[in-house]
Amino acid sequence: MGYETIRVETDARGIATATLARPDKHNAMNARMIAELTAAAVELGGDAAIRAIILAGEGKTFCAGGDLGWMREQAEKDRAGKMAEARALAGMLGAWNALSKPVIARVQGAAYGGGLGLMAVSDIVVAADNAKFALTETRLGLIPATIGPFVVSRLGPAFSRQVFFSAKPFGPDFGLRSGLVARVAPDGELDAAVEEEAAAFLSCAPGAVADAKTLARKLAGPDPAEQADMTANALAERWETEEAQAGIAAFFAKETPPWRKG
Repeated sequence: MGYETIRVETDARGIATATLARPDKHNAMNARMIAELTAAAVELGGDAAIRAIILAGEGKTFCAGGDLGWMREQAEKDRAGKMAEARALAGMLGAWNALSKPVIARVQGAAYGGGLGLMAVSDIVVAADNAKFALTETRLGLIPATIGPFVVSRLGPAFSRQVFFSAKPFGPDFGLRSGLVARVAPDGELDAAVEEEAAAFLSCAPGAVADAKTLARKLAGPDPAEQADMTANALAERWETEEAQAGIAAFFAKETPPWRKG
């Protein structure tokens, strides 16, 4: 299948690499990328020859979150349109979360918002030692609703509360402590570390890996994707507040929002 915003390649061993391919936009997500990532999950999940999947971002940034143009489009939509966009993002994350293949995220540079959501639905995250993460939605008067169930499921409530609404950036050390990140490597050794994690699955029975991953997901509790309607409603309600409208307007105008102090 042909893609415009991502690339999907598979080597002779059955290790596939799905690469976010908008480096000029810091791999920020738009509607097309969300749709293509959803399609890629279906494609990769249905290929019996694939043993493991590497999720990567081209360039200096893994994923900067939502694309500015996509955000403008959302701001102009009515409540139903906003909820549809939220459900599309939740559906994409749910599809990656439910993949029967192991997913190893290769994370360099920044991972904000939806980029952090992609990390949360990966099984193993290998991050560069200079990587930076953040959930910055509250700076705009919004909330990390759509990615929220996946992030909280991954970090747990205690770690989530430390980063979910402060918008404060955090690094690989916090990522390791919270369980978001499995392994940290110097930037120049990132590929070797990712390869080591992916290659480990080549010695495992693929059917057993798939069943074990499914079991792990079921043992962890309710599927985060089941909360998509609730989070879509919560986000739509937040979009409609005067606070969010002021924050988004200030963001687009490159002005300071009214609540910012210092």
